[in-house]
Amino acid sequence: MPVRDILLWPDPSLRADCAPLEPGAAVDALVEDLLDTMYAARGRGLAAPQIGVLKRAFVMDAGWKGGAPAPRVFLNPQILWRSEVIGLGDEACLSIPGVSAAVPRPSEVVVRWHDVRWQRHEERLCGFEAICAQHEADHLEGRVYLEYLPPATKAGLLAAYEGMR
Repeated sequence: MPVRDILLWPDPSLRADCAPLEPGAAVDALVEDLLDTMYAARGRGLAAPQIGVLKRAFVMDAGWKGGAPAPRVFLNPQILWRSEVIGLGDEACLSIPGVSAAVPRPSEVVVRWHDVRWQRHEERLCGFEAICAQHEADHLEGRVYLEYLPPATKAGLLAAYEGMR
C-alpha cells in the first residue's frame, strides 16, 4: 500500500477525537498504510489521525531500530491503568519533526485493544513500550506530547519547530 503523507502540527486533525473502528476491509488497508508510512518515516509509532484518518488505531514498533522489525497493531485501544511512578523519557513526533523533549509519563500502563483479527488483548507495558503506547494513544484523543511540558519548554520547542518549517 502507499506511504501516506504525515500531517504536521498544527493541522486540526491532530486535535480531533477519533471514532472507534469497525471490522472490515478498510481496516486492513489502514493498518498496512500506517505500518508502511511509519517505517518509511523511520518512526517507532504512528496513529491514524497523523495520516488524516480520525479512527482509533495506531501501530508501533518500539525496538525495530535496534533489531528486526516487530510491529504491533492496536485497534480501539484503551489505557486501563497507569502506574503512579512517573519517568522522564525523550519523545519526538513524526507530526512535529525536528524537535524533542523529556516528557513525564507513567512508567507502566495496562492497555486493552483488538488486533487485525479482532481478537482482544490486554497487556501490561513497561519502559519505552509504555511511553510509545501512551504517546500514540494521546493522538487518538487529540493530544500531542507538547501538552505535558512546562509552558516555557513548550514555547521554546514550538519556536524552534516554526523556525524549521
